[in-house]
Amino acid sequence: MAAKEVKFSRDARERMLRGVNILADAVKVTLGPKGRNVVIDKSFGAPRITKDGVTVAKEIELEDKFENMGAQMVREVASKTNDIAGDGTTTATV
Repeated sequence: MAAKEVKFSRDARERMLRGVNILADAVKVTLGPKGRNVVIDKSFGAPRITKDGVTVAKEIELEDKFENMGAQMVREVASKTNDIAGDGTTTATV
């Protein structure tokens, strides 16, 4: 079993918040009718161009475990919004 890294209090919150902000910054450019396209590099095939917030959110994987946990929480919000409403994923993320 792999060793677990345990963080408490301010350090944990700050690292998770950094992950939330990284994901939100990547997704917010797709917001609204004047939202811009995002190019997502795939390890195979052609790059993907999208304006969908949940698609951008799903493709982001951060190296730091705690930053990635923060990003995963926001990604879950975007996915649930997409499942229930079908739209508004960028707004829910930002």
